[in-house]
Amino acid sequence: MRTVTYFFIFLNLSLALFEEPAVYPLPFLATSVLEVLCLLVFLGRLTHFAKVTLHNVFWKDTKNICIMVAILLSLTDLAVYGVLRLYDVRSIRWSRIVRPIFLINFAESRQIRRAFRSIRNTLPEITYVFLLFMFSLLMFSLMALKLFGERNLQTAEGLPYFRNYLEIVFDLYVLVTTANSPDVMMPAFDFSSWYTLFFIAFVIINTYIFMSLFLAVVYNNYKKHLKVMPGGACD
Repeated sequence: MRTVTYFFIFLNLSLALFEEPAVYPLPFLATSVLEVLCLLVFLGRLTHFAKVTLHNVFWKDTKNICIMVAILLSLTDLAVYGVLRLYDVRSIRWSRIVRPIFLINFAESRQIRRAFRSIRNTLPEITYVFLLFMFSLLMFSLMALKLFGERNLQTAEGLPYFRNYLEIVFDLYVLVTTANSPDVMMPAFDFSSWYTLFFIAFVIINTYIFMSLFLAVVYNNYKKHLKVMPGGACD
């Protein structure tokens, strides 16, 4: 039963590769039949579990409620999408976002739920580090606007350089990953080589300090929650 459940969960999640917009598109009828088959298997698995579990215990378990709601939402969305296709009305399969619920909430997925709960419990504790990082990013973006915005600099493509605050925030956010380095700093470097100190300071503070701190906080808190979580808490 566990192997069958995991197979249909994998099949259900894989449908995103074949549904519009798809990497390998298949006819709507084929994907809809496969999805209905997966949902029927999930419903049968849930019905079987209800028959071997006390009535009060079954309905108090939030995992079962989540699975039933996910099945209902998926069937409703599939029916609405199919009707709209008959009238050539474009729509979006919004129920795809609920498909991971099947992976998390079945009884066999105890270890996945444990990891998921550890991540959920870790998020509030890393919020402060994330806010500090965002504050640093916004302040550097404001400094960049004041330093370069009035210089009438242009990029290699002839576009205005660092004159829009939101675009500056995005460019510096990408610079944290060093994906646009050194291109992002070349117009300022061509104007004056001293401006490279600004970008060097930004990379040192945000890439090497904040990202390392962020990783350490995430790792330590996740490990802490994973250790203190009792084995029965996942059920």
